[in-house]
Amino acid sequence: MYTIWRHIALCLFLCVAGATLWGQESEEVTFELKVSKDRLGVNERLRADFVMNRDGDNFVPPDFEGFRILMGPSQAISSSWINGVRSYSKTYSYTLTPLAKGTYSIGQASIIIKGETYKTIPKKIEVTDAVADPNGRPSADEIADDNLHLIAEVSKTNPYMNEPVSVVYKLFVSPSIVVSNFRPLDNPKYNNFWSQDIPLSRYNIEEGIYQGKPYRYVILKRVVLYPQKSGNLEIEPLALDVSLEVPTEKRDFFGGRVYTKTNKVVSAGNRTIQVKPLPSKGRPADFSGAVGDYNFEVTTSKDALNASESLQAKVVVSGSGNLKLFQLPKLSLPSALEVYEPEFKEDVNTNLSGMNGSVSEEYTVVPSYQGKYPIPSISFSFFNPKTEKYVKIDSREITINVLEGPKATAEIADAVVTPKSSVQGGDQFYFIKLTPQLITKKWTPFVGSCTHLALLLGPLLAIPLFILFRRKREARALDVEGSRVRRANRLARKYLSTAKKALGNKDAFYVALEKALHNYLKAKFKIETSEFTKDKIRTLLTEKNVGPEAQDGFISLLENCERARYSPFSQVQMEQDYQKASEVISALDKAL
Repeated sequence: MYTIWRHIALCLFLCVAGATLWGQESEEVTFELKVSKDRLGVNERLRADFVMNRDGDNFVPPDFEGFRILMGPSQAISSSWINGVRSYSKTYSYTLTPLAKGTYSIGQASIIIKGETYKTIPKKIEVTDAVADPNGRPSADEIADDNLHLIAEVSKTNPYMNEPVSVVYKLFVSPSIVVSNFRPLDNPKYNNFWSQDIPLSRYNIEEGIYQGKPYRYVILKRVVLYPQKSGNLEIEPLALDVSLEVPTEKRDFFGGRVYTKTNKVVSAGNRTIQVKPLPSKGRPADFSGAVGDYNFEVTTSKDALNASESLQAKVVVSGSGNLKLFQLPKLSLPSALEVYEPEFKEDVNTNLSGMNGSVSEEYTVVPSYQGKYPIPSISFSFFNPKTEKYVKIDSREITINVLEGPKATAEIADAVVTPKSSVQGGDQFYFIKLTPQLITKKWTPFVGSCTHLALLLGPLLAIPLFILFRRKREARALDVEGSRVRRANRLARKYLSTAKKALGNKDAFYVALEKALHNYLKAKFKIETSEFTKDKIRTLLTEKNVGPEAQDGFISLLENCERARYSPFSQVQMEQDYQKASEVISALDKAL
């Protein structure tokens, strides 16, 4: 028997040793430098830890240029098993103090692990003026300053006049703090710019890098600007009042870190744009301020018609650029063609790259005499900032052939006219009926008609419905207990709705949620708030054959409401508790 137990113990030992060796071999070797801070006062101390996940030999520290070693190296080893996975850590620690102000670099350290040499990545340390309390913990405002940044990203800092410039405002938040709310204090006024906001459907949290560190950020505002004058133009800053929670050294009853609330005003700062004027060299005489990359054409809906009929002539500019900030060239037509004021149309979309789409003017033209009339070629000029050159496009000449109608004299045919008062083009006269129907409809008497019978019998049919409604109303008024239950139900829904509106505000949310749970039980079990203990609730739910899962869910919600008075809760936790409250109440309704 003794021999059998020895064999079993030996097998277990070999299995554990094999698992340990396998875990060590499968884990990738890491060797890195960790510092307590990368910015400190000249009278503060710095802790530098060289951490590896395998045991090694021949550790060679850096020379620590610019620092004096106060303590170290001290060595610490940590090894543990968690869920069958072994973790190992070995650390060489140094306590340093800077010798002078400036920017220094802690160089590479090296170590040999299983015959291979591993080195750390150097880290830069900024040493500033002496601080008032070098051994004190930073205040909440100082932590917020280091972990909260509002940035205005500008696409171009040296554009031409009327060239699009996009500005994106991003709020960067370090993972170590929690932002609960923010509100704009002062929206920037974009003087000397034509501006258009690009609306955001929702705020999306994304991961990014700021100043070499991992951050979360959210895009707050996007705007496209078109500078309207040259020179140095300033973009005013966007300012936010941010409510946030920063960690402290204290711990709550459950060991979690306690957060303290503070408010911080952050600003994106002024940005200066150096706007270049449009070149005068090569500027066409008909240039009207168009900047971008465009196509231009003149078209007509028909090129042959009779006198007194109408056609539409359209002048179209399409492409990308400042489509809303220039004038289209005008058509010049002979006096034999009656021309009305053009109808302006635009189909323009705006995104971060600027405006794109088309603008057009549509003329309604009605010839008065037969003959052939040319629509002369017109030109459109624009400046292309990509090629930094002016471009001129000429439209093709169009001939209108009027087949039938009175003949015009030579003076009328050659004269040129300007458009008349504005009318809608195309089908503006189609509402006039050309074939009127003069046949009258057959007359029918009112007495005996369906309308007459409905008006006569309708009140009589409504009497039984009125009596039935009155009886139900009286019965409901006599049901005192039922009225009290209905009032409590309405109150519970009211508080649950209030809790939903208070998402993001921890105190208000959990107070409203607790009141909703109270009133729900009052409605179902006819108990008062003074009788509202967890043991009694569990007893009542058990008597009503409510399952343990629903009971535990309800009790855990109450415990969360109590715990929220002295512990921090995140937005995600509040949303989960609200969803859980809806599911628990639904489950209790089915069980009861």
